[in-house]
Amino acid sequence: MASPKKFLGNVHKEMKKVRWPKKKEMLKYSVAVLSCILVLSAFFVLSDLVIAFAKTILEAL
Repeated sequence: MASPKKFLGNVHKEMKKVRWPKKKEMLKYSVAVLSCILVLSAFFVLSDLVIAFAKTILEAL
């Protein structure tokens, strides 16, 4: 088993290889994620309302 010092040294080397997103990219990705969340939320709310409406109609018959 490697020593903690060697492990942390390797972690430091690997973290230098990471390409962090720029501010503009991060904003673009955040907007994409939030818009997908809103669209999917609206879809599930509407489908739930349609199913609930259909259920009440069928129960009334």
